[in-house]
Amino acid sequence: MTTDTPFRILAVCTGNICRSPMVERLLQSALGNIAPGEFEVSSAGTGALVDRPMDPQVAGFVHVFDGVSEGFRARQLEERILDGKDLVLALTREHRGRVIEMAPHLLRKTFTLREFARLLTELDGDTTVSGPQRWRSILPKVVRARTVHPSDPSHDDVVDPYRRPDEVYQQMVRELVPAVKTLVDWEYSHR
Repeated sequence: MTTDTPFRILAVCTGNICRSPMVERLLQSALGNIAPGEFEVSSAGTGALVDRPMDPQVAGFVHVFDGVSEGFRARQLEERILDGKDLVLALTREHRGRVIEMAPHLLRKTFTLREFARLLTELDGDTTVSGPQRWRSILPKVVRARTVHPSDPSHDDVVDPYRRPDEVYQQMVRELVPAVKTLVDWEYSHR
C-alpha cells in the first residue's frame, strides 16, 4: 500500500441500483486486489432509489465477475458526494452532463465509463509512480485525447436494464464489463 491519498472514483447512473453499483463493486474488487488501499470506488444516482439494495439480477452478475454485492445501499448524487473525487465515471452522456452541471470544476475529471476506457487504451502511464499518482497524471492526457479523438457518442452510453427484459441486462453486461476490464488491465499493466 502506498502512502498517497487513494485515487477516488465515483460511478454515476440513474437509480444507483444497477449500472453504477456494478461498476463500483467490480472496480473496487479488482483494483483492491492489484493495489490494496490505492483506490476508493463508490457510486451514486441522479434519481436514486435511496437505501435500496442492488438489483438482484445485477447482484448475480457482480458475483459472477468476482465482486461483492452485499451491504450495498443506493444513494442520491449530491455535491458533497462529488467533493474530493479524482474521477467520475458516468454511465451515459446524460449522467455526465448532470455531474458537470452540479460541479463544473469536475469537467476535466468526468467521462462516461466507455469513453474513458476507450481513450485510456491509447495512453501509457508512468510506471515509476504509485497508482494514485499515475492515474492523476494520466487524466490531462485523457482530456486531450477526448478532444483529438472524439467518437460516435452512441458508443459512450451503457443501457439501463432496470425493469426491462433479460436481454437488456445482458446488453448492459456486454457494454459495461469490457470497459471496467480495460481500466483494471491498464492499472495491472502499468505496475
